[in-house]
Amino acid sequence: MREILPTLSEWYAARLPFGLATVVAVSRSAPRDPGAAMAVGPGDEVVGSVSGGCVEGAVFELAQEVAETGEARLETFGYSDEDAFAVGLTCGGEITLLVRPVTQETDPGFAAVAESVAAGRPVTVATVTDGPATIGATLAVWPDEVSGTLGPTGLDVAVTADARGELALGATGLRHYGPHGERREDTVTVFLHSFAPPPRMLVFGAIDYAAAVARIGSFLGYRVTVCDARPVFATPKRFPDAVEVVVDWPHRYLRGTDTDERTVICVLTHDPKFDVPLLEEALRRPAAYIGAMGSRRTHDDRMKRLLDAGLAESELSRLRSPVGLDLGARTPEEVAVSVAAEIVALRWGGSGAPLTVTGGTIHPST
Repeated sequence: MREILPTLSEWYAARLPFGLATVVAVSRSAPRDPGAAMAVGPGDEVVGSVSGGCVEGAVFELAQEVAETGEARLETFGYSDEDAFAVGLTCGGEITLLVRPVTQETDPGFAAVAESVAAGRPVTVATVTDGPATIGATLAVWPDEVSGTLGPTGLDVAVTADARGELALGATGLRHYGPHGERREDTVTVFLHSFAPPPRMLVFGAIDYAAAVARIGSFLGYRVTVCDARPVFATPKRFPDAVEVVVDWPHRYLRGTDTDERTVICVLTHDPKFDVPLLEEALRRPAAYIGAMGSRRTHDDRMKRLLDAGLAESELSRLRSPVGLDLGARTPEEVAVSVAAEIVALRWGGSGAPLTVTGGTIHPST
């Protein structure tokens, strides 16, 4: 959804109605996660994707119909891996879509939500998908503000509380309530779509490899920062894909920077005077991934220095070094691919093995 919001905002501002299809639930090997979206707007223009091409044709017609009638629809595609081809979902699995019309009249809070997402301000959008409440009704929830309504006051109150909880976790999914927000009932289904700020990628060491890692980090949706103590190397011109370039000693910059459980830290300096104090700081703070570049000899020396600096084995076990998966990479771009592959594998629990030698579903349900 985040990627298509600029186009949707243009349609919305021009008062051009569109049909918005959002994945609200998946099972088995469905190819897209909840929150993936596709829209059909003026002149039958299509943006986004809900299944990687498997059911887009059917969704296109459904979105057209919804935009014309003004009535939201909940549809499920796919039944099993064996007969999925017959129903259009060639990847197998099952996806459930909410397809709703969006206009300034039906969704007066859409512009504020889009502006918040663009600015990196956290917001959760709650949308009724099933039950006696109005299908497609939306409620936008910020940490300190609420806009819209799902109907009954009790339902708004319960959903607002849950939406703020999901927003703190950056989580997206379905919740069930009674018609007036009762917690122990499940007659009303609400999809909570959280838009947290993009996760951060901190790249230390302004070298060619860092430029390639910054590019692939931006491609993966990270907010990228490149930091180096040497101003002659740390220049925006050398790193056009980085959100920001910082000239500072790496450990000092990291010490003054917030990180969380989604943050990726790539240490590409492979110089002890930078690496050791930086990794001392990194390995003692929250992060999803901490990787350091260097040869195996460099790695062994670095580990000894970190042990001498007082880091525990449990802290050192978080370090991915030498950085990246074994792809036989040689060029900076190839090395960046190996680093990105390791980050993705660690995030989702992938083995890093070729799919030809693994079994089970390719797209596990989440």
